[in-house]
Parts: sequence; structure tokens; C-alpha cells
Amino acid sequence: MSNINLLAFGVYPYVALAICIIGSWARFDLSQYSWKAGSSQIFARSASEQRYMRIASNLFHVGVLFVLAGHFVGLLMPEALYHSVISTQNKQLLAMVSGGFFGILCLIGLLMLLKRRIGDPRVRASSSTSDLLVLVVLLVQLVLGLLTIVASTSHMDGSVMVMLANWAQYTVTLQPMAAAAAIEPVGLVYKLHVFLGLSLFVLFPFTRLVHIISAPVWYLGRRYQIVRQKGVHPVVQRPQVRPLAQPVREKPVKAPQPGYAMGAAKAKER
Repeated sequence: MSNINLLAFGVYPYVALAICIIGSWARFDLSQYSWKAGSSQIFARSASEQRYMRIASNLFHVGVLFVLAGHFVGLLMPEALYHSVISTQNKQLLAMVSGGFFGILCLIGLLMLLKRRIGDPRVRASSSTSDLLVLVVLLVQLVLGLLTIVASTSHMDGSVMVMLANWAQYTVTLQPMAAAAAIEPVGLVYKLHVFLGLSLFVLFPFTRLVHIISAPVWYLGRRYQIVRQKGVHPVVQRPQVRPLAQPVREKPVKAPQPGYAMGAAKAKER
């Protein structure tokens, strides 16, 4: 076993996972306002642009969800569990058909999103370098995944699929040497697909991919927000204002007359 194979598929998976976990934790703790998807749907003004965005987003997300679920089940399920239901050959055929179908859906949606991201001046101006990088890396990863389906047509016995599943299961059970040895005989296109998939874990905490593990839990306890439609002026009821009480004016006290004071003093003497 070569040292490069050991580093790439025996050590690198744990490095990528550590960067993903620690980086995501640090970003959520230090920069929560950057934890967002940065959706550009607000720039779709016309009905045709909104329909284009809706179709592209749905195709991509539906496709990628089924592809990820298929990878998770296909790689981590032991042979003893599925052999009572389906054979290894039929499992590979099922993976090729379902993965190819949803992979093509995802590819169509991703190309539509990438075309909009680059071709629309407003969306392009609001995009960061990491936004474009994520789309390009996902495109390359998706193309590699579809090429593995083409390569799998030359061996329908499921042997390569078993090797890849053994690599994933050895990696999860913390056996790096056995994992690197299990994946060494497979073809280059499979290794590139696996390596780039691990690299997505490295990019995860630094890009918009963090929205994958986000859920609007905090919104359940937040206060209601008032949202007003453009051009509609809300009717505001003015509070009743009580009139202010008039201040009581005191009557001025007149000073006594000098003659009156002298007469009052003489009257006292008497």
C-alpha cells in the first residue's frame, strides 16, 4: 500500500471531519450572522424569473437529497443486512439506476443555478467567491459521480461497490489502515470522487454549505413580525388624546394702601 493512498483515504477523512466539526462550531459561536444560505431568490422580480428559480432549486435539492441518502445507505449498510433482501449484483444495478436518475436531475438543476449565478448581473454582483466555488466543486463532484456509473457498467458483479462500502465502514469504525487497503484496488475515477467528497467536508464550515444542518428552531419562540406589502398603507388608529387640564390662575393679592395701614395702626392703639 502506497503512502499517498494511506494519507488520502486513511488519514485525510479524519482530518476533513475534524475541520468540519471544529470549523462549524467556531463559526456558529463567533459569527452567527454569517450562518446563512445567502439566497438570491429576492432578485427574481418577474414571474418567469421566479418560475426559473423555483424549477432549478427544486431539481437540484430533490436530486442531491436522494443522492446523499443513497450514498449513506449504500455505503454504510453491512452486507449481512441487505443480502436477505437483495443480492450484491441487484443492489449495484439499483444504485446505478436510481443514482443516475436523481444525479441527472441534480445536474440539470445545478447547471441552471450556475447559469443564473453567472449570467444575471444582479445575482453575480451579490455573489461571493465562495458561492461560485461551491457550485463549481459540486458540479465537478456530480460529473465524477455520473462517470462512476459509466465505469460500473464494465463490472456488474458489485465487487467495486463492496470495496467502497468496506472503505466507508472501516473509516467509521476507526480502522484507517484497513480502510486505505480496501479502497486501493478501485479505479481512479472512484478515488477522485471519494477524495473530492471528503474535500467538501473541509469547505463546509467556510461556505454557504452550513445551511444544510440549519433548521428554523429559533423562530418558534421569536416574536411576530409585521410585514407590509409594497404600495399598501396600513390603517393606523390614532390613540385618543385627553385634553390637558387648564392651569388654575391665582388672583393677584393687592398691596394695602398706605393711608389704610396708618389708620389701622391708630385703631389698634386705641
